[in-house]
Order: sequence, then structure tokens, then C-alpha cells
Amino acid sequence: MIDRDRFPVDPWRLVETHFSDDDLGVTETIFAAGNGYLGLRGNLEEGRNAREHGTFINGFHETWPIRHAENAYGFAEVGQTIVNVPDAKVMRVYVDDEPLTMDLSEMVEYERSLDFRDASHSRRILWVTPSGKRVLLESRRVVSFEDRHLVLLQMTVTVLDADAPVVISSQLINRQDGEDVYGGRPSAAKAAAQEPAFDPRKAESIAERVLVPQEHWQAGERSVLSYRTASSGMSIAVVADHIVETDNPFESRRIIEPDIAKNVFRVDAQAGVPVTVTKLVAYHTSRSVPASELVDRGRRTVDRAARAGVDEIMGRQRAWLDEFWDRSDVRIAGQDSLQQATRWCLLQVAMASARADGWGVPAKGMTGSGYSGHYFWDTDVYVLPFLDYTTPWWARNALRMRVKMLPAARRRAAQMSEAGALFPWRTINGEEASAYYAAGTAQYHINADVAYALVKYVRATGDVDFLAREGVDVLVETARMWTTLGFWRQNDGDDTFHIHGVTGPDEYTTVVNDNLFTNVMARFNLRAAASVVRELAEQRPAEYRAMVARLSLASHEPEEWERAGDAMHIPYSDQAGIHPQDALFLQREVWDLENTPASQRPLLLHFHPLVIYRFQVLKQADVVLAEFLQGNHFTPDEKLADFEYYDPLTTGDSTLSGVVQSIMAAEVGYQDLALRYFEHALFVDLADLHRNASDGVHIASAGGAWTSLVCGFGGMRDHGGELSFDPRLPHAWPELSFPLAWHGTRLDVAVRREQLTVSAREEEGASSVSFSVRGERFEVAPGESVRVELADQGPVRRGRPMLKRRYADDGSELGLQVPPQSPTAPIMLEEMVTEQDITPVEIDS
Repeated sequence: MIDRDRFPVDPWRLVETHFSDDDLGVTETIFAAGNGYLGLRGNLEEGRNAREHGTFINGFHETWPIRHAENAYGFAEVGQTIVNVPDAKVMRVYVDDEPLTMDLSEMVEYERSLDFRDASHSRRILWVTPSGKRVLLESRRVVSFEDRHLVLLQMTVTVLDADAPVVISSQLINRQDGEDVYGGRPSAAKAAAQEPAFDPRKAESIAERVLVPQEHWQAGERSVLSYRTASSGMSIAVVADHIVETDNPFESRRIIEPDIAKNVFRVDAQAGVPVTVTKLVAYHTSRSVPASELVDRGRRTVDRAARAGVDEIMGRQRAWLDEFWDRSDVRIAGQDSLQQATRWCLLQVAMASARADGWGVPAKGMTGSGYSGHYFWDTDVYVLPFLDYTTPWWARNALRMRVKMLPAARRRAAQMSEAGALFPWRTINGEEASAYYAAGTAQYHINADVAYALVKYVRATGDVDFLAREGVDVLVETARMWTTLGFWRQNDGDDTFHIHGVTGPDEYTTVVNDNLFTNVMARFNLRAAASVVRELAEQRPAEYRAMVARLSLASHEPEEWERAGDAMHIPYSDQAGIHPQDALFLQREVWDLENTPASQRPLLLHFHPLVIYRFQVLKQADVVLAEFLQGNHFTPDEKLADFEYYDPLTTGDSTLSGVVQSIMAAEVGYQDLALRYFEHALFVDLADLHRNASDGVHIASAGGAWTSLVCGFGGMRDHGGELSFDPRLPHAWPELSFPLAWHGTRLDVAVRREQLTVSAREEEGASSVSFSVRGERFEVAPGESVRVELADQGPVRRGRPMLKRRYADDGSELGLQVPPQSPTAPIMLEEMVTEQDITPVEIDS
């Protein structure tokens, strides 16, 4: 899955032992550094060849008019794209005026690493120059968690065995509006071989100038560039200061232009005498403040950093990460490879969310421009659970982003002829930015996803203050939307509530009636809103009265929400014995995934959407996801039947799918399959399994790795606000252990084959915690442990579900086929391969 000669196993570091330019985009992504506000791709300090030179700031974006070939009312009108802000990573090295170039220079030693303990990106190279001189280069790159605006970059050069002139050229470069002479992407031929010509997951490019220069200047070793975005009107300032430490004589030169600043240090290096250049960089942005004020802020940031010094900055960074790992680390005994990948994933979530401070969590974090830096439902369903149970404050900040989007969401709902609020499918500034409504705006389930995330946070933390003050607005407005989107229908004397014309999580099946996931989650949303409003009325009358006045809430509304939720139509087929994904799903022909060539995956890059929409085929889990999120509303037999039906139809073309399939495979007993799905999700970026890691980290998959471990193998659930465990420990794992925060008390959970142990830490504010294990209730007090004997690790089923004959509700047999890709390129059956190397077995009926 991953080249372990090049990337050896190290539980606390990601290490690269030799350089290759064949996968620059992937290594730029997996060695990225960030803090939730600011992110730096893992580009080389030389600043030359790159898949994407990238420095990104959360929420800093440009807007542009979406030009639809055929427009219609309500289509998204203004696009939003994250901006590639000025690049401070460049520190070029010359010895005897010969440049270090990774593709041409002779390197006898090489190591690059991302250290999970302090989130530092380091590189050590022993370079032999064309004249035979041996040069040691050591660099370090850190994006501070404590001071979210600060970046520390350091380069040390030592000519080991001779005297030589050394030059270190430190630069700031505006790459958004044009690469420098050494920049750019790989050659056209290599790029064409690496990437498809069309991929909707990539960011849009803007032809016009984006960053309009404001003030730029240099003073001493300090350089300043600042800009205003041409359309969105946001402002940014970058301030870089330099400290040179060496016993060698040196001199400095400066060059400043609107789009580039250079601080060049010329050193007469003596053999064995190092020269170190420390670069302290501050990034400040704003939606309204002029660039000149941001420059002042940046100056103060680098002044403080210079006074603190490198050792103190690194000490604070390590202390910050020590605390993070203490409350977040999931430990897999005896599995160092999985341990390394797990910690890498958890660090990615921290680097995408920790200092977002009111912004959202972009689908790629700040590791790349994929998905244009947009926020999706990924945050609410796949990322926030990890934050809820480890660092609730970060989850609260992410939820506040949704609260701040309510005014735009209300406008969008009105535009779509609905009451309440409708959150955008993809956005940065709160406005809908999805130009393809069938797989965008039609995913109304985003409202329920946000409501689910809010309720889950409150259940895990007990933060009723946030719910009463701000969160309740989200529940009320989203519930209002469902009551106008849905409609009532009477059948056999029973009133049922239906929702038509929507798309669920599976984007290979769009604009359908009664999508199960949407209906199940809307039911949750409606009931939760009614319940919370009543609880506020009873327990917090002052906040209730303020909410009623603020939202003009009528007294009859909660009853209407509850009635609609209770009467929600949940599709079920007696003929098939499963829950259909939507009203007509079982009438479609069946896509034969087992006989689909790997060359035609993912399907979205090889088939027109209308071809895909005609078939029973899933991009990602849909019904199965609903049965995880709302598992207390489905029986074990229903979950098993649905999993066995949908798993052979699920392509996994979305990186969101493997996580959920792993959890539910573990629950229903396919434990080997659960482990394989988990490993796929865990390594989706590290091994570039979807061939698009170069666009950035799949943050939802990284966050979902935690959910797979804790909820899948650890068996943790919190349905109805009740903490419970039903473990499914893989056979080869001696132990799985993890910390959890529950209502202010930190727990440590350890799962072994014969026993589950829950310990409560004795800390300020801790209290006793009640929980259940397979239906039996327990309570653990601070400073104590509870051990529960386990008879087994749940049911065990061999292999995986396989595709069998399928029948429509009328009893007619459905066709099983692979659509031809084109008349001139028929599918060759002898080339067909399965998605994963798992032996299919027939399922007992």
C-alpha cells in the first residue's frame, strides 16, 4: 500500500528517506504544515519544480461570477475560491554559485520528516557539489499553534571539508498572480500522464489578477508585502524578518517589488563553520481592515517572536502538541504501521481545525486548493465527532461558523421558496457556490447534518449555554425548512410526511423522492428542534423568551415539527427485505461493479452523470450511513440486510465511504472487511489510493479514521445522549485504547479481547460518568476504573457480501451490466478487476 523503503515505519514521524520528483504533488500534501488558520504545502525550500506551490489561509478567498451555459432562477451566481497567498517557504542555497536542485544535485544522504510531536517539517541533506565539496543542509518549518499568525522557517548550511562562498536567498513570492521563473508545474507531458483532463474536484483558476498590491517595503532584514483581493475585497499582509547566526563573515542584499521580496545573504563560509538563517513570518488577513493596519499587526507578531527566540517558540509548540496528544491519541498495540498512519490523520485534523477560530474546516484543510477551499457537510458529520470528544472548544468554534452563516442561509431558503434557513452545499462566505444543483443544492440533507452536529456536540459536552444562546437558532430555522420542503399524503387512513426532489449523500443517484438518508436525518432534525424548544421553555425561560422574540417563533410550530417527524416516510421494501435508498431505487438496473475495469474508476471521470443515474450504483454509503448516525432506529437484522445489499453496489469513489463501511461492517460482523475498509480510509492520502492526494488531504477521511477506530472497533455510541460500548476488536490487535471527553470528564478506554476498561481521570471539574456495555449499565467515578468482561468481539462473518440477482418490487429480475464507455471503446471483460482483494462469499438468506 505504501513504499516502506522510502517511507519507513515510525510511530511518531512521517519519514522520507530518498527524494523522487515522480510524486511531488503527493509529498507536498502529506508533508504539509498548518494550524487551522494557515497552511503551507510541503514544497521544497528551493522553490523550484512543484505540483502546486501553495500557502493558504482559511477563509481568504476571491469571488467571481459563475457563467452558466444555460442559466435558471436560483442557480448559484458567485463562485468562491481560496487564494494562494504569498509564499514565504523559499530559501535557496548556492555554494560556489552552484544551486542546490533536488532533481539534478548529487545527494549522498537525504531525510525529510513531519514530526507529529511538534508538527515540524524538517529536512537533512548531505550534498556533494560539482566541485566535490560536501555540504550539510538542515532546514525546519513550523506553523505555530499558539500564535496562529506565525511561521518559523530555518536553514542551516555547513560546508564540511572546504572553504566556499555560500548564498542563501530568502524570498516572498506572490504565486497567485504568476509563478516566478523557477516555479510552475511539471512538464505538460508529465502533468498529462499524472492527471485526468477533467476533474470536478479541482479548484477553479481565475485568469484576472487576484491580489492587488498595496504597500510593500524593506527595512534592515525585514520585508513586507500586502494586498487587497480584486473582487472579494479582503486584505492580507505578510511580514518576514531574518536573523543570521554564524561566525563566518557575511553581507546582505535586498530586493523589493510588488510581487517579490528577496533578502539575500552572502557568506564567506569556512570549513565546518555553519551559517543559520532564521526566518520569522507573520500572515494577517481581514475582510474589512486596510492592509496598512495588517502590516502593523504583522510587525508586532514578528517582534514578539524575535524576542521569544526559536527555543521558546519550539518549546511552546511541543507543549501544545503534548496536550493535544494527551486528549486525542488513539493507540493500537503492536501495529506500528497503522499507529503511524493514525497519528498522521489525527494531526491533519488538528492542522485543519485547531486555530480556525470561527471559520470552518475546509475539505482539504489548508494543504491544497482542491475543492477551492470550500466547507461541506464533511465537517459536520466526519470531523466534528473527533473534536467533540477530544477538544470540544474547536468543535464549538466550527459550529459558530454555521451560526454566523444563518443570515445567508435564510436568504437562500427564501430564494428556494422555503421557510427557515437552507445551508449552502459548498461555500466559504456562506453563499451557495455549487454550480451543479443536482449534486449540490439538491442535497438538502446539509440542514439535518448541521443540526445533527450541533446536538451531538451538546450531548457530548453538556454545553447547554451555547445551545440556548445561539445553537437553538440553527435547530429552529432548519426545522422550519423541512416543514415547507416536505408534504403530507394520506395512505390507508394514515398521514405520512414525504420529501421529494432531493439528493442524498450518494451523488451517483440524484434528485429523487424520499431519499432514506434525507428522511431519517430530517426526522431527527424536526424532533430535536421540538425537544430543545420545549426544554428551553421549561428550564431556561429567559433564554426561551429571547429566542421566541428573536425568531418570531409561533407556539404551534414545535408541535408541527414533531408531528412531521413522527409521520416521516421511511422507505422499506417487503419484497427485497431492505430499505430502498429512495422511492424508485429498486426499479433501476444494477451496475456490475465486480466486472467494471479499474481503468473506468472513478465512474464520474468516465461516464456522463445521466448514465450513472440510471443504475443502482453508489458513490458512497447512503442508507448505511443513516443506519450508523441513527442506529438506534434500526434493528440489527435490518442493518445486516441493508449492508449486504448495498456494499456490493458501493464504488467507494468518494473517500467518505470507507469510514462508514468500516464501522457498519464491524457492527454487523464482517470484521475482516471492516479492517480492510479502515486501512483504505487510513491510507487514502499517504498511499494516494484515489490518485488525487496532490490536491490536498482528505480531511473528512482523516477525521473519519478516528470514528472508525472509536466507534467501529471500540464500539462507542452516544444515541440519545447515552454513552455505550459494544467493541469489535480486530483479531490481530492485542489492545485498542483511546481518551474521551464526556461532559467535562476525561475518560481513558482500553479494549482487549477479554475485557473493556473505562477509567475516569481525577481532574478539576470531573464527575462520575454513566455508560453501558452491551446493555449493562455501569458508572465510573473520577480516579477510578471499571473493568467489564467481554465474552466475545461480536458476530463474525467471513468474506464480504457479493452481488446476487436483484428483483424489482413487482418481482421482475433486474439487469446486471456495465455500460459501454463509448461505441469505439467496448469494455473488455477479461480485464475486469474487483475493488479490493477480498474473497467474495455467498450470503445466507
